[in-house]
Amino acid sequence: MQHEAHAAGSVVSLWRYPVKSMMGEEINSSQVTERGLLGDRSYALVDLATGKVVSAKNPRKWPGMFRFRAVYLQPPDMHEGIPSVRITMPTGASATTDEPNLDSLLSRELGANVALKSKPPSSPELEEYWPDLDNLAHRETVTEEAMPPDTFFDGAVVHLLTTATLRQLQSAYPQGTFEARRFRPNLIVAPHGTDEGFVENSWVGRTLVIGDQVRLKVTCATGRCVMTTLPQGDLPRDLGILKTAVSANHANVGVYATVERSGAIRAGDTVKIEME
Repeated sequence: MQHEAHAAGSVVSLWRYPVKSMMGEEINSSQVTERGLLGDRSYALVDLATGKVVSAKNPRKWPGMFRFRAVYLQPPDMHEGIPSVRITMPTGASATTDEPNLDSLLSRELGANVALKSKPPSSPELEEYWPDLDNLAHRETVTEEAMPPDTFFDGAVVHLLTTATLRQLQSAYPQGTFEARRFRPNLIVAPHGTDEGFVENSWVGRTLVIGDQVRLKVTCATGRCVMTTLPQGDLPRDLGILKTAVSANHANVGVYATVERSGAIRAGDTVKIEME
């Protein structure tokens, strides 16, 4: 059955993060599979002491994760498997995933025994620190959080964010810097007809058609955590980022989606929303 769809916006940029909780890379196009953008969160560090996935969600334990950057040496390919990744460390030194001593280099940098994995645990978990802010589910505690089985994702395989939401948050907290990289989306969408407001809230439960091929089912709003407040490059630490998300939109920034139909997407693609 063919559903009618109307244009909701266009893709401004695409991002993938080869290693979970490290800085990623902006790309012009990507294949999208049932596991999201090809190559996204293909690797993660595992804490050998606990077996848990290393995550910037617990910055008290892993304060330096956003000072690491991971990029593919070659674009991921549907047929060749996961290509090698170059990891640049806070010192400026770099190493690739082909190097046999990479785990020891990363362990030394992080001050804990870690191993880089491309195969997720069957029931992966991470630790999440909750800062002492009003209206959060937990305050000044660390919780153990289950991740989707057999993945290195937090909540879902695709995360979308609109430029309108960033402007809305910026207007609520002008002294903050609301750049998309604070929120680590895969797709940044410029909505048609408006430049502020939490546009994607209304997409929950709907299907988005992106370009000629890809269909995404928007499943839920993306609840935010302490990661959004951490320094990244020239962005300073700022608890006001999370405070504003909590007060303005119930701590939600962006939406999660699953993939209903695979295909190719690229910057500039039209985003359409299917009518009920």
